[in-house]
Amino acid sequence: MELVHPNSLSETVNAVSHAFAHGPEPSAGERVATARWIAARQGLPGAYAGTFALLPEEQRDGIRLYTGERTQSAAARHIAGEEACRALRLLDVDDPDVVDALAAASRRLADAVGPVRPPTGDDRRFDHHLGGTFCCGRCSVGLWRHITAGGFDEPERRLAVGLDYLATQRSDDHGWGAFPFWYTVSALVEMPAELARPALRHASPQLERAAKRTPRDDVYGRRRWALARVAVGG
Repeated sequence: MELVHPNSLSETVNAVSHAFAHGPEPSAGERVATARWIAARQGLPGAYAGTFALLPEEQRDGIRLYTGERTQSAAARHIAGEEACRALRLLDVDDPDVVDALAAASRRLADAVGPVRPPTGDDRRFDHHLGGTFCCGRCSVGLWRHITAGGFDEPERRLAVGLDYLATQRSDDHGWGAFPFWYTVSALVEMPAELARPALRHASPQLERAAKRTPRDDVYGRRRWALARVAVGG
């Protein structure tokens, strides 16, 4: 799979995540070239909070998340920033421009998300001051995927706060309301098992059915099937 998609930041960062999840892992040269391409988009017009800018067509039309769900507008720009940071952490390139771009974007995201704190009283809503959720389900999962790749301080506390909120959103179809099911699972399988276990147990009927089915013959279908297999231990 080609990593750099010249017309799409979202497809590029998704390709990086795919390579590290499913192989083959990129060569040293591919890592450097891809990391430099992503880093060059830091702070460009349209970037969320000085992170990494989507291409003009993506800013206009929206993007597809790693597991295929569509999103657009501010959510797409924020998630692209989190996912680009995640991709650079996975690529782990010791290049001054890449290191500086990642550090600058990470600082801006930390300022936007804020310090971690548990909810108090009736504070059971999306509130970026919690430090473990953000403005919506999609953006919260993008945050968690960045945390699991090494972004942010106090990672386990942030994830615990986020999962505490996720538990309040459980739905009868074994999902979580405004949280996209497969994108959420993609974050859960990368978290410490003791944190993710209750959420995955809630989702297990959907996951077990998906793991037994033949996957759709497209990249998103194959990713979802692989996630289901990992989640149920298959």
